[in-house]
Amino acid sequence: MLDAALELFAEKGFDGTSVQDVVRAAGVTKGAMYHYFPSKDDLLHEIYLRVLRMQTEHLDAVVAMDLPVAERVHAAVVDVVVTTIENIQSATIFFRSLHQLAEENQRQVRRERRRYHETFRALVVEGQREGVFRDDVSAELAVDYCFGSVHHLPMWWREGGEASADEVARTFADLFIAGIAAR
Repeated sequence: MLDAALELFAEKGFDGTSVQDVVRAAGVTKGAMYHYFPSKDDLLHEIYLRVLRMQTEHLDAVVAMDLPVAERVHAAVVDVVVTTIENIQSATIFFRSLHQLAEENQRQVRRERRRYHETFRALVVEGQREGVFRDDVSAELAVDYCFGSVHHLPMWWREGGEASADEVARTFADLFIAGIAAR
């Protein structure tokens, strides 16, 4: 059901997709859907949380690595770019439909996004404290800059295009590290 909803929401938009569209594409009944997801909003909510949980687990693993901070930040950028591209439909929906979630679900998604953002920012701050990264640039602004680039991926990245997910990820990470590296 989640995969069917994901594909339909990415293609037709959340508002343009009916519950009937989802159950037809998933090959289930409405009763089966409502057993697992009380509403279409709950499907959208789970799509958001599924990717956020995965990216947060990856970031937590990167933070825990016994590597210099610049290497951990590089790995974190590579991961968020690759996982965004690997989940490009979710990313497309994420930035187009977040405002359509029920208020409590929006709050939960925003809390999870904030946790991810703060964990990533803490890595940048660690690098600033160690003198590896510039301290004349706000860690918050640097992270917003990085994530702004990531959030724009669904607008232009296409499978089979000029650059693979790994190439884009490594380029983004290299550019980000070069931009915040201590001079």
